[in-house]
Amino acid sequence: MQRSLVLGGGGLAGIAWLTGVLAGLEAAGVTVAGTADHVVGTSAGATVAAQLGSGLALPELYRRQSEEALQSTELTPPSDAVIALMTAWAEIIEKAADPAEISRHLGALALATDTVPESARREVIAGRLPAHDWPAWPLTLVAVDAHTGEAALLDRAAGVGLVDAVAASCAVPGIWPTVGIGTRRYVDGGVRSSANADLATGDRVLVLAPLPDEALAAQLAAHTGRGAAVLAITPDDASGAAFGPDPLDPAVRTPSAAAGLAQGRRIADEVRALWTTP
Repeated sequence: MQRSLVLGGGGLAGIAWLTGVLAGLEAAGVTVAGTADHVVGTSAGATVAAQLGSGLALPELYRRQSEEALQSTELTPPSDAVIALMTAWAEIIEKAADPAEISRHLGALALATDTVPESARREVIAGRLPAHDWPAWPLTLVAVDAHTGEAALLDRAAGVGLVDAVAASCAVPGIWPTVGIGTRRYVDGGVRSSANADLATGDRVLVLAPLPDEALAAQLAAHTGRGAAVLAITPDDASGAAFGPDPLDPAVRTPSAAAGLAQGRRIADEVRALWTTP
């Protein structure tokens, strides 16, 4: 049995929620983190995946999200910038002919936007990660080439440092700077798909998706079509309320982590059936 864990994007709320869900599952006797044969991380999910590979136990990672004194230092984008991004994103989606065109337009938006320096943003990403080495287990982080709109699958074999790979996967266009790796510049992997569940492998696929993703249903159907068992978990009502209107607001971390912890405990039996049944 080969098991894949997919961790989707969702800003700071998503990081906290994903950590809470995994901690809640573990508290209920379902250990997902550390038992997956392949992990796919996008944006917030890239951060959480890297944190899982740090060697810190989930209860400690949860405390780093839920307790204000332990939370990492973050840069906070102006609320009007977040609103402007949402408006621009909606306009691009409405006018674009296909997903590839959407990715190219968002890459162009990212390249044209004046943001904080790349070095300052990289410092934030580095501060989120307890360790800066790739984990021993297979991990794929998703980013998008800002010029071509093509997906970039970053892993240990790619020769990219973990901090740079996470920074690229988290580079929200129009909010944060693009990330330079080699001769290319990259933006958030959520430009391709919030979850990128189609990149999972194996015959058991667990998807934790903090944000809505129009592509997710088709991605899951492709897995079931090849005979894999799949389960997608999205925020319940309490978790959605905890996220609030701005998932990039650092203040959402504590309530989102708590809501994720509670949801993880509630869904433990459902996940256990997928994760442990031969």
